[in-house]
Amino acid sequence: MTIFRGAGVALVTPFQEDGSVNYDKLDELIDFHCNNQTDSIIICGTTGESSTLTEKEHMDCIRFAVERTKKRIPVIAGTGSNCTQTAIELSTEAVAAGADGLLVVTPYYNKATQAGLVAHYTAIANAAKAPMILYSVASRTGVNIAPETVATLVKDVENIVAVKEASGNISQVAKIMQLTDGKVDLYSGNDDQIVPLMSLGGIGVISVLANVAPKDTHDICAKFFAGDLTGSRELQLKALPLINQLFCEVNPIPVKKAMNLMGMGVGPLRMPLCEMSEEHAAKLAKAMQEYGIKLA
Repeated sequence: MTIFRGAGVALVTPFQEDGSVNYDKLDELIDFHCNNQTDSIIICGTTGESSTLTEKEHMDCIRFAVERTKKRIPVIAGTGSNCTQTAIELSTEAVAAGADGLLVVTPYYNKATQAGLVAHYTAIANAAKAPMILYSVASRTGVNIAPETVATLVKDVENIVAVKEASGNISQVAKIMQLTDGKVDLYSGNDDQIVPLMSLGGIGVISVLANVAPKDTHDICAKFFAGDLTGSRELQLKALPLINQLFCEVNPIPVKKAMNLMGMGVGPLRMPLCEMSEEHAAKLAKAMQEYGIKLA
């Protein structure tokens, strides 16, 4: 039940200046990625500012992405919540809308135990019969999915098939692959660790970088899969200065700034996120130009 291989974009949600969702621009972004070798669209994730979308906006964006992508590439819906029942409702609605898979982040703020995580994910997966990606990002949620917990869920729940690993802990990633006998689809959740995670058996990345450099992000993966490890590594290392600037402030502040600098017109952020500092914006623009990205 592999959903995709390669580079999936953690897509931003474009807003009008009044803060409403800009669906015309979202349509443009979907076409941009379908035409530039992105391997999957992840809608309403962290980068899509899902935590400040209303439930109606959240579902409207998922339905819109499914409709406009027209099966050209898979659409994965971010449907996590710190309330299990809310996550169930979002997930079942996303599946009904035609999403190809679900990305479900650990419940934030509650700080569930590992037993609680097993119960949470099992309940969602049993209700929403679609391939599910566990999303482990303790730096944002306050709770880590232990390798043993990943192994239990993958073994016991048929449609839990993958993990987006954003812990930054390569030893943890290695243990996940060891405990699951490699029988889990592993995606890097960090753009600076795509190649390292693929060397442990990963099959791609869910990427912020792909918003501004979709073909290169795709090629990091494609070259690796084709056996061109040198080419893959060179692209990964070339991108590091840009990746560092894309995370110099909390995501998605810098990537939205980058897209606007490129003339993509994705609009403002929703509070409590705010525009990045002038100092960081200047460094971001410099890194983009040095990478070879043209500014508007």
